[in-house]
Amino acid sequence: MNETAELLLALGGILLAGLATDLAGRATLLPRVTLLLILGVLIGPELFNLIPNNIVGQFELIAEMTLLMVGFLLGGRLKYSQLKRDNRMLLGISTIGAVGTALFVGVLLLLFGVPLPLAILLGCIASATAPAATVDTVLSTEHTGRFPRLLLGIVALDDAWGLVLFSFGLSLVAMLNGQGSTGEALMLAVHDVGGAVVLGLAIGIPAAQLTGRISPGQPMLTEALGLVFLCGGLAEYYDVSFLISSMVMGAVIANLAKHHDYPFHAIEGISWPLFAIFFVLAGASLELAALSTLSGVALLYMLGRTAGKILSGWLGASISGAPAKTARWIGVAMLPQAGAAMGMALVAASHYPEYGQTLLSLVIGSTIIFEIIGPVMTRWAMMKNRD
Repeated sequence: MNETAELLLALGGILLAGLATDLAGRATLLPRVTLLLILGVLIGPELFNLIPNNIVGQFELIAEMTLLMVGFLLGGRLKYSQLKRDNRMLLGISTIGAVGTALFVGVLLLLFGVPLPLAILLGCIASATAPAATVDTVLSTEHTGRFPRLLLGIVALDDAWGLVLFSFGLSLVAMLNGQGSTGEALMLAVHDVGGAVVLGLAIGIPAAQLTGRISPGQPMLTEALGLVFLCGGLAEYYDVSFLISSMVMGAVIANLAKHHDYPFHAIEGISWPLFAIFFVLAGASLELAALSTLSGVALLYMLGRTAGKILSGWLGASISGAPAKTARWIGVAMLPQAGAAMGMALVAASHYPEYGQTLLSLVIGSTIIFEIIGPVMTRWAMMKNRD
């Protein structure tokens, strides 16, 4: 069988499997994200090996395309008119949730004898969430109201805080090794996050005025995809966060495009098929051998991150005046973790090879668990907070 036939058969099978998992997810408590990841592990190279290697090898590209759309959709949820009632909770929970989790995990690992540089890096990585899994879980449950709106807003900001913390963490470890300064840490954070914000504004402002004119009221699919991929390409070129830049672009368009009926209709129409491919390939790309390397440090990391997200989410919600029920469940809803954490681990491993194997094995192994269990917890938290 030639490569073209293998590719078409695999993509067709994945999309049909996505339809089946969508139906299964509606009938059970398991989100379709979790079901797709399990399916990917089963049909991946390490078990039944039903996916051609040339498709699994394209996972990084598909992941970036999916996360670009996720960022765009998350940005569209950050409309000022909708979030002005929740802006205090949004900032309070997202900031305390990210910083609190990083501190909790870092201190816990230090108390159990983990070297300071490794504890700092793992603490920063622990702050990241999984925007794609969270967005898909919210959209698939079709829940509306304050809690899902607040959750999507928090997730939209959470990886921004995570990237800032990680940038400072890298530079702090360099300082401990005598390789950097506080000024360099600040400049790295400004470049990664500030540059992404500037790029999102630079594309989003003219796009808000120009799109939705050919087909009055809504941007065409070609327009929407063109903007998303243009934003992603420029973010890669200038080495800034493509997730944050696409999120800022989406927020700008949502708030400034007054002539649009709904500027994200076109993208939402194709997001689920791409999500299905992304999550199946994510499961197929995970190395099950990494699970065998999990040790006491990995267990501490996972327990620490779980406790850190729940406690810091409760603290941030309580301080910002959220309802008691929201405070109890918002941290539980933020447990999924995937691409951003794996990306941070790869960067950290390249900077500090002496910790590379520990970082990669631990983060890959914990990602399997958080991506299978996390969306279930997110869905449970949403069911507990129905309006």
